[in-house]
Amino acid sequence: MTPELEQLTAEITVCRRCPRLVAWREEVAIEKRAAFADEEYWGRPVPGFGDAGAELVIVGLAPAAHGANRTGRMFTGDRSGEWLYRALYESGFASQPESVGRDDGLTLTNAWVTAPLRCAPPQNKPQPAERDNCAGWFHRELDLLDSASVYVTLGQYAFVSLWHYMADSVALPRPRPKFAHGEEIPLVDGRTILTSFHPSQQNTFTRRLTREMFAGVFERARDLTQLRHSGP
Repeated sequence: MTPELEQLTAEITVCRRCPRLVAWREEVAIEKRAAFADEEYWGRPVPGFGDAGAELVIVGLAPAAHGANRTGRMFTGDRSGEWLYRALYESGFASQPESVGRDDGLTLTNAWVTAPLRCAPPQNKPQPAERDNCAGWFHRELDLLDSASVYVTLGQYAFVSLWHYMADSVALPRPRPKFAHGEEIPLVDGRTILTSFHPSQQNTFTRRLTREMFAGVFERARDLTQLRHSGP
C-alpha cells in the first residue's frame, strides 16, 4: 500500500462524523451475533482493501453489521463476501476463494475493493447526510487509485456514488444510464463501468443474481484489463 493510502486508511478508521452510524456500529460490536459471541468486533469505519496499483476497482455499498463491521475488511465474513471473493478468485484477481478475516492470508492482484460508506448503516439504509459525510473519503481513495481503468459497481447505490465522483473529472453519457445488471458503459477517457446486482442474500436467495451472472461480470472485467496490455 502506498503511503498516501496508508494515511487515508488511518484517517478513515478513526472517523466519528455520523453520530447515528457511530452508535449503531458500536452497539453491534458490543451485543454481537450469537455465532460470533467469542470474537472481538472491529466496530469502526472500514477502509478499502487490495492492490494499490489495481486496474479493477469493485464498489459495494457499506460494511455489513456482522461482516466487515466484525472483521474490519470489506466484504469479509459474510455471504456477500463469499460470492465476491469466489468470483475474484475464479477470474484471477484473488489468491484464494474466501475471505474470513484480516489475517487469513488473502491477497488481491490488480483489484481493489471499497464502498462509498465506511460504517454499517441500520437496515442497510444510509441517510443523505451520512452519504455526504463519507463521500470525501470515497473520492480521495478513488483519486489515489490512479491506475484504475475498470470499475464494477455492486448495486444501484454503488453505481450512483461512482457516477457522482466521475462527474467532476470526465464527460459522462447523458442522461445517466438506468442501472441494470450486466451493463457495460465505456467512458470517453478509456475507462469502463460494469454494473452488477449486489450479491446480497436478497438477490442471491431469490436467484435474481446467479453465480453464472456474477462470474460473467468479473470475467469481462478480466478481459478488459488484459486488453489494455495487448499489442495493436
